Amino acid sequence: MNNNFKMIAKTLFGFEEILAKELRNLGASNVVEGVRNVSFDGDTGFMYKANLCLRTAIKILKPIHSFYVRDEKDLYRKIYDMDWSAYLTADTTFAIDTTVNSENFTHSLYVSQKSKDAIVDKFRDTVGRRPDVDIKFPDVRLNIHIQKNQCNVALDTSGRSLHHRGYRTATNIAPINEVLAAGLLLLSGWDGQCDFLDPMCGSGTFLTEAAMIACKIPANINRKEFAFEKWDDFDEDLFDKIVESSLNKTREFRYKIGGYDKAPSAVRKAQDNISNANLSEYITVERENFFETEKYTEGQLHMVFNPPYGERLNIEMETFYSNIGDTLKQKYPGTDAWLITSNLEALKFVGLRPSRKIKVFNSHLESRLVKYVMYAGSKKAKYNKTIKE
Repeated sequence: MNNNFKMIAKTLFGFEEILAKELRNLGASNVVEGVRNVSFDGDTGFMYKANLCLRTAIKILKPIHSFYVRDEKDLYRKIYDMDWSAYLTADTTFAIDTTVNSENFTHSLYVSQKSKDAIVDKFRDTVGRRPDVDIKFPDVRLNIHIQKNQCNVALDTSGRSLHHRGYRTATNIAPINEVLAAGLLLLSGWDGQCDFLDPMCGSGTFLTEAAMIACKIPANINRKEFAFEKWDDFDEDLFDKIVESSLNKTREFRYKIGGYDKAPSAVRKAQDNISNANLSEYITVERENFFETEKYTEGQLHMVFNPPYGERLNIEMETFYSNIGDTLKQKYPGTDAWLITSNLEALKFVGLRPSRKIKVFNSHLESRLVKYVMYAGSKKAKYNKTIKE
């Protein structure tokens, strides 16, 4: 018997393709890429697995109703007419998250309020009591999305955004989102088959996500709670089996993952977060100024880092980015170096020709993930060697 249902995984701009690949690798069916989302089919167990394992998903939504809506009165009536007894009781707390992209609905908070009124009025009229709203820790979190005149209502299976992995307790001034970090690593082609370095590691997010990818550790294994765990039909035994099965697929990592930061406080925070993720045996963090270092391995090195943009950290941009280029060129042969920045002007000062540029967003900032290939020896020599072989 097929117990599959439709779900929607929300993600960041530019990550749709890698999220779709993740879903297919996990075993999802009917995977369809959208804009900042990917829809797919799966059963309850797969819903648990998607929340536990997906690295580039922000939320997993379970759609429950969709309808055409004209105005606020129409919205109220159609939300009211839904059979809410299948999802809530008068003793259930709930919250509503809303996103709108419509000429008729321009304020998401107002849509949430109007929908809340319809739900509590329905319960008051049918059972004489109403459920309470709890914005921080609801039993059920609902998601309403209005695109033009189409309203989609869904259950939020995740709760807090899935970038809250559970291991990061200490951050610096400009921390990178865990989902963004994982997505950038996957876009860079990181698969755990060589040494890895983040030369400006901050609180260690790239390092931790890189180790989890290398070891095939489920992305959210350290998370304390998912929204579906509060549902009346939550199957704890099934969830435990999925956790056990996912952990049985982990693998050993025989290379080195290293991180540098010149701030002692950043080094301590990174070490604490890595320890929280139980990954200290795989990752070494040292207090170093990247511009005074050189490559520590003779083999191939995969480098991913998030240098300051000048948005929240005050630096002399031309000198800083010029030093990045000089350090890579002079001291890091045999390295694929990837960096993300929203300061597109600063990239000109690196003085190296990028082999790839990928448009991404870091929060609200349009950014580029840029790749520099640093050959061992000259590029011409490498080309001539390939021809002779």
